[in-house]
Amino acid sequence: MADTAPRKQDLAKIRNIGIIAHIDAGKTTTTERILYYTGRTYKIGDIDEGNTQMDWMEQEKERGITIVSAATTTFWTHSDDKAAGKDETYRFNIIDTPGHVDFTAEVERSLRVLDGGITVLDAEEGVQAQSETVWRQADKYKVPRLCFVNKMDKLGANFLATVDSVVEKLGANPAIMVLPIGAENTYTGNVDLLTRKSYLWLHADETGAKYEVRDEVPEEMKEEVEKYRAKLIEQICETDDVLLEKFFAGEEPSLPELKAALRKAVIGYKLVPMFAGASLRHKGVQPVLDAVIDYLPSPVDLDHVKGENPKTGEAEERHLTTEEPLCGLAFKIQVDPHVGKLTYFRVYSGKVTAGSYIYNSTKGVTERIGRILLMHANDREEIKEAFAGEIVALVGLKDTVTGDTLCDDKSPIVLEKITFPEPVISLAIEPKTKTDQERLGMALKRLTEEDPTFQVKTNHETNQTIISGIGELQLEVMVDRMKREFNVLANVGAPQVAYKETIKRLAEGEGKYIRQSGGKGQYGHCWLRIEPQPRGEGFKFVNAIKGGAIPAEFVSSIEKGVKESVENGVFLGYPVVDVKVTVYDGSFHEVDSSDMAFKIAASMAFQAATKKADITLLEPIMKVEVTTPKEYMGDIIGDLSSKRAQIMGTQDRSNATIILAQVPLAELSGYATALRSMSKGRASYYMEASHYDEVPSNIIAQMQSKSTFTGRVE
Repeated sequence: MADTAPRKQDLAKIRNIGIIAHIDAGKTTTTERILYYTGRTYKIGDIDEGNTQMDWMEQEKERGITIVSAATTTFWTHSDDKAAGKDETYRFNIIDTPGHVDFTAEVERSLRVLDGGITVLDAEEGVQAQSETVWRQADKYKVPRLCFVNKMDKLGANFLATVDSVVEKLGANPAIMVLPIGAENTYTGNVDLLTRKSYLWLHADETGAKYEVRDEVPEEMKEEVEKYRAKLIEQICETDDVLLEKFFAGEEPSLPELKAALRKAVIGYKLVPMFAGASLRHKGVQPVLDAVIDYLPSPVDLDHVKGENPKTGEAEERHLTTEEPLCGLAFKIQVDPHVGKLTYFRVYSGKVTAGSYIYNSTKGVTERIGRILLMHANDREEIKEAFAGEIVALVGLKDTVTGDTLCDDKSPIVLEKITFPEPVISLAIEPKTKTDQERLGMALKRLTEEDPTFQVKTNHETNQTIISGIGELQLEVMVDRMKREFNVLANVGAPQVAYKETIKRLAEGEGKYIRQSGGKGQYGHCWLRIEPQPRGEGFKFVNAIKGGAIPAEFVSSIEKGVKESVENGVFLGYPVVDVKVTVYDGSFHEVDSSDMAFKIAASMAFQAATKKADITLLEPIMKVEVTTPKEYMGDIIGDLSSKRAQIMGTQDRSNATIILAQVPLAELSGYATALRSMSKGRASYYMEASHYDEVPSNIIAQMQSKSTFTGRVE
């Protein structure tokens, strides 16, 4: 579809928004309705039919889930402006994100570059586990958002209970904007509390594009509407001193005053507007689009971004205007079979032109932009230039990766990077033929470029390639992509838990490497002190050599030797974490000392010290939520307890019970099948990584006897 709006758009009329939610809350269905109502598409996509616009990958169509975030640009005129005959067009740059925790990196990097978000909640389920996760991610990047309580037509739907769960689980301050008219199969529309108008989808055609607006409130709802309207006005007035004076004086502020104050409160993270609807039944989506214009920020509202000058290290700002020097963030890499490597780019300031050069201030290299593309999911529209406030894809960048800052080389700035969770699960992969071996290397390189949470390393003992990720589904999809997109046939081992090694007390160790073979010998000698660090601190190396006991050039060799030992492990072959290593003494030989000798000596000293430092294993602990009918609760809790689970509590929701637990990942292999069997297919579960904790000594003893290491492919 052609870009019908002017290329250089008024910044106040741009909204960069993301659709975020728990899996199955109706996020992609809501996005499909948005695209239809805004005129971006002429046919509404359906997940069950596999013809949605935003879920374009084969794996997404087959599984009915979103795997990669998809970007699109569309245009919307506010309903009030349409009614008044005004042609005030707003540009929406939308990113539809995955709801499954295995693809949380897609949500993380999307939120980093968005100005606002629509959180979709299930009216029957309320705030679910992944809803909490994406909410925390949005909090981290200070993204203002509004909530759309979807599936109001579902059995058990309860709008006010969902609002309560937003307070209880998210700690947010919800502003109820509408009250639903009916619920479940009697849900027909909403009453807008500010205007006291009823929005009814009574005789809506199959597209839901037509709805009635009535100036009266249903008789049976009048008392409730006045009660919640008074509460809403009080909430808004509490955020604005001028309106608060009016409120205490018994005067009701005007509608424009209330909307302006609410907009300011939303952008300041003080209030979260709550709307209701049923996307699948074409109800309630258009008012949310109006609310995006009314309450979510434009680049003008955000004013500026912060970063630092890579040359001076001093803090700098860029105002979000076209007049400022070019600055933006590369937030996603995608390999397209037709145009090659696409770099998704949020332009914060200035403008970028096709065929020009751009400076990667993170890497310190200059790149040439071949083409600029405006993306609509997997379709592309070529444009000549992009301006502040836009989200585009650049073609031709070779060295840029996710999180890099791209800017004008005369005014360099480095923006805050994007942080991603560590992988917790691995599996071994072996190509079937020599041809597959060559293709495998290329496929893995491309896939690690695209997904920062997908990591690859080689186990030198078994000569196997180990791929790691956030969850089994992510790895399963990656192996499937290797086969389909890169034609790689491979044998895959069983998933393995990403254990880590650590120490529990301070210890010292000596490493001395001496070899004499005829002529020049080898000599390296050092003393290391190792001590535990707080959980999550990682590895730290300290040089405490005094008096030239070891020359400076050999200290760097000692650090390399220690790092290699840390990566390869010394106990069961897993990486060593949360350890501080200090080199404090040693000796050298004027002739025989070398880099290699000190690397080996460092490895010997590190291993000697760890044997005295009470080395142990850490394992990933998962946060698990099981939703089950009440009659199966006892069996499920008993089963979880047998898996070394710590039961954190239970919650009742409608006719189901939610069991909250923390369970070692090692105990959850095949849990989906076991849960289905226990509950006759009626229970479901969700899990995400929580933290690392020490493995019990009896389990370590079992692992030592089995010598489990990498899960060699059989």
